[in-house]
Amino acid sequence: MNTNKISLVSKVLLLVTGLLFIGSLFVPMWRIELEAPQYPEGLVLQLHANKIGGDVAVINGLNHYIGMATLHTENFFEFTILPYIFGAYGLVSIVLILIARRKAVLIFLISYVVFVVLAAVDFYRWNYEYGHNLDPNAAIVVPGMAYQPPLLGYKQLLNFGAYSIPDTGGWMLVLAGILLATVVLLEFKFFRKAKP
Repeated sequence: MNTNKISLVSKVLLLVTGLLFIGSLFVPMWRIELEAPQYPEGLVLQLHANKIGGDVAVINGLNHYIGMATLHTENFFEFTILPYIFGAYGLVSIVLILIARRKAVLIFLISYVVFVVLAAVDFYRWNYEYGHNLDPNAAIVVPGMAYQPPLLGYKQLLNFGAYSIPDTGGWMLVLAGILLATVVLLEFKFFRKAKP
């Protein structure tokens, strides 16, 4: 028995993982929901791999009043590179089926975890800059007030409640990470059992 090769189950999981990475490119990955009495239906900002979507025009109008910069896809280099990153992750997942080496899958999982951490840091920085760098000449100025949305979860911003949560693509990426971790756990468990 070649103890360096991965099992058929792991290959199937890698195929599903690759499809999840590629599929995430076609749906929103993250959403920030805003709720306030004057907007009972709520407002939604959706972050895709390559653009900002949702109620961008309305949110930009509100941002102008409180001195926040307006949001435009072209202002963020992330939207240029993310499609390539997730496309590459999808391709690598499928290539790993052909390579079929457990160490390669482990390295791939580690690279994905590092990417997720770096992406979270970048998203926090992005939120911090937009929430704190305010125009002092804005129509509405509340001394000491910042409008940084939460990285994940809920936060009250004046009369707006802000929810920051994964959207469809985000949950697909979470599932891809879980499947990768499952492959690593399965393979290294089998490896230990296969050792003489």
